[in-house]
Amino acid sequence: MGAKGKIGLIGLAVMGANLARNLAGHGISTVVYNRSHDKTENFLKEFGSDTNLSGAAALEELVNSLEKPRKIILMIKAGEAVDAMIAKLIPLLEKDDILIDGGNSFFEDTRRRSREMEALGVHFVGMGVSGGEEGALHGPSLMPGGTREAYDALAPILKAVSAKAEGEACVDYMGPDGAGHYVKMVHNGIEYADMQMIADTYFVMKNVLGMTVEEMADTWETWNKSELSSYLVEITARILRKADEMTGKPLVDVILDVAKQKGTGRWTSMSALALGVPAPTITEAVFARTMSSQKEERLVLSERYRDLAFEGTEVDRPAVLEDLRQALYASKICAYAQGFNLLEEAGKVYGWDLQMGRIAKIWRSGCIIRARFLDTVSEIFEKENGMTNLLASGYFSQVLYGARAGWGRIISLAVERGAAVPALSSALAYFDSYRTARGSANLLQAQRDCFGAHTYERIDKEGAFHTDWMN
Repeated sequence: MGAKGKIGLIGLAVMGANLARNLAGHGISTVVYNRSHDKTENFLKEFGSDTNLSGAAALEELVNSLEKPRKIILMIKAGEAVDAMIAKLIPLLEKDDILIDGGNSFFEDTRRRSREMEALGVHFVGMGVSGGEEGALHGPSLMPGGTREAYDALAPILKAVSAKAEGEACVDYMGPDGAGHYVKMVHNGIEYADMQMIADTYFVMKNVLGMTVEEMADTWETWNKSELSSYLVEITARILRKADEMTGKPLVDVILDVAKQKGTGRWTSMSALALGVPAPTITEAVFARTMSSQKEERLVLSERYRDLAFEGTEVDRPAVLEDLRQALYASKICAYAQGFNLLEEAGKVYGWDLQMGRIAKIWRSGCIIRARFLDTVSEIFEKENGMTNLLASGYFSQVLYGARAGWGRIISLAVERGAAVPALSSALAYFDSYRTARGSANLLQAQRDCFGAHTYERIDKEGAFHTDWMN
């Protein structure tokens, strides 16, 4: 019998297939399995010339072909499919084997599975994998959570296949049970916000400034050489230059304006609400996708309100574009601040020692939200001890202070022209709310006490107070 495989991989859809190729490409002998064996056979026909790739026709064969303690990655659809596969694997696994879920599983499911597997003596690792199909093949950002023992055993493999930023592997231990999948969930929530802020900016360029796709693409390419440099800005320029092969029109103009979602952004918003952490820009991005799905109603209402167009007096385009650039950057800072604040609170609630600087570092390359400014974010978290909110950092305070006037002008212009920019405007409201010493909640508390005797606190005395508001 030949040498045993170092790792097994179950699930040969695009992400799983590319990750298997990545593992094999780094000299890690990988045994693959797919529920429908023809997919395994087709994969090996195409890529089986790599001697580090082999296949198994049955789960028993896969498990028996791996060196002990066995390491198996699940790259299958989140939810019931993961539980079903675990149920099949449990009778085949032994103490100290390591099972890794590399899908976008809900972190509470991962916490439950961790407890169940721990009772059997098997290590369960919930690992966020970001970077899409290209990242899986060439180097993803990896966010593993589970026992420290399991991570230490996996670290050489994970560091080999992960993305690299300035020579550092974009992988780190996130913490026990569901920590890895929670960090990936928040990553995706930030991703939703980042994408919507870019879409808002595009919408102003197109409908308020009347820019052509070529002009917009040129602008995004220029911005990608600035502090806005990121993967999402880079692909936005590329998308705007793409022509439709069937019509010759810009491809972006023939794509239906209805956005899909798989749930991770919604989970982030739900967690923020549950933990009492303000994350309005992430949530507005989720709602924006939901609003986009109301296509039929939007068409009807666009006719009813057709006289409310985007027209207005001519503007100074270069000045507006500079305001727009600053508004986008400032909004981006706020969205990331919301995400990191949520991670900070989740770490306290769930007992995870989440290190913000280390998380920012592993997001610098490989993942969808990779961006130049994450270098600055990681440095700030590591140097400014005790700083938990990016809005409080010296560096970003200067940026936000300088951007505020132009940011406000952009939101005012968009509102005046009837151009909805939910993420940009939400981020501004978040910033303005956070920097306001005395807000409006005193009136809310008075109302609550008036109709429900919920009591209120005073600014000049301690304790809970109630007033008979009707007399």
